[in-house]
Amino acid sequence: MQGTAAHRARQSPGVMGFPGRSSVILLTYVLAALELTCLFMQFSILPYLSRRLGLDSVAFGYLQTTFGVLQLLGGPVFGRFADQRGARAALSLSFLAASTFYLLLAAACSPALPGVLLLFASRLPSALMHTLPAVQMVITDLTVPEERPAALGRLGLCFGIGIILGSLLGGTLSTVCGLHCPAVAAFVANLLGAVLSFTCIPASTKGASVGAQAAQPGAPKPSVFDLKAITRLLLLPGVLPVFLVKVASGFPSGLFMIMFSIISMDFFQLEAAQAGYLMSFFGILQMVIQGLVIGRLSRHFSEEALLRASVLVFIVVGLAMALMSSVLHFCFLMPGLVFSLCALNVVTDSMLTKAVSAADTGTMLGLCASVQPLTRTVGPTVGGLLYRSFGVPIFGHVQLAVNFFIFLFLWRKPMSYKRDKAW
Repeated sequence: MQGTAAHRARQSPGVMGFPGRSSVILLTYVLAALELTCLFMQFSILPYLSRRLGLDSVAFGYLQTTFGVLQLLGGPVFGRFADQRGARAALSLSFLAASTFYLLLAAACSPALPGVLLLFASRLPSALMHTLPAVQMVITDLTVPEERPAALGRLGLCFGIGIILGSLLGGTLSTVCGLHCPAVAAFVANLLGAVLSFTCIPASTKGASVGAQAAQPGAPKPSVFDLKAITRLLLLPGVLPVFLVKVASGFPSGLFMIMFSIISMDFFQLEAAQAGYLMSFFGILQMVIQGLVIGRLSRHFSEEALLRASVLVFIVVGLAMALMSSVLHFCFLMPGLVFSLCALNVVTDSMLTKAVSAADTGTMLGLCASVQPLTRTVGPTVGGLLYRSFGVPIFGHVQLAVNFFIFLFLWRKPMSYKRDKAW
């Protein structure tokens, strides 16, 4: 055991000797919870603001698609910026972009200003709003590989806090003070996040050896917008299969969640308040499973075993989803759905960051962060077509079929491989 610990310390000199490592990680969790709370405050008022401004469902879809496309394009570039400029610059930039986002959103609530134009303009800063990947990079840089799944899994607590507190504050503030109030509160909170990031987050969380590699004399300065350098990561050994599993396995459930607001009204016949309670239950499950359960499981099982388990549970949930006929059935299958989503995201993020050099963890996490915007971009069209043509059971059938083939792929081609990486 002592030999293993000594070897780990030699592998991770920047991690083990980083000053104030625990306090920096704790602060990044706080910043993540702050950002997610503001995001869910925005989600709670956006449909009502769009309706007040006269947007129909098609225009609202364009608004959501714009947000998804900008986040999709900005994720990898932001991740590369974080690798090159450091955690302090990345988090400060993300919170400043979010402040601009919420300021424009608050201005769109004013009857004296062109609300529709400002509402669409508020989407533009979202290309740089990537606090979560920046937080994941800090956690990845400051934890040894054995601790990483548990450390990343604790972000589930931040998600749960964001979903519950953001939804509660958004609804309460908009009811008491008006639709502009949650946007103004989010603007102030993100300015606070920018100040905390600039004053309390280290300029770089990379190890000294990484800095030496990045600053070789005579070497040309790499560009943030170097797409070849970004896509090169996907061609490293073991990266592309894990990344494709991450995209494909979670895509069917992503389609279902995108269509959930319509499904809850049409199929489950829920009122708005009841749908809110159901989403709160989803948030509590995510907080418990990702924040507490995944970390414990990662200490006893390998990442490959957890990945197979998540895909297998996806198959069972897909079968149950194809057969469900009431909201009670959905409540019974929701824990399995949340477990699969959390395990898939945490394990694949951990595996992918271990497969690249420490200097590229931000870029890799930026690519991972683009998966959800990709689903949000194509999901409304694909999900709407499937729902209109085949109904709710089709989402279960697609999830069952896709994850069955992925499970066969994982069974025949193990994902474990030897990683030679300087930490």
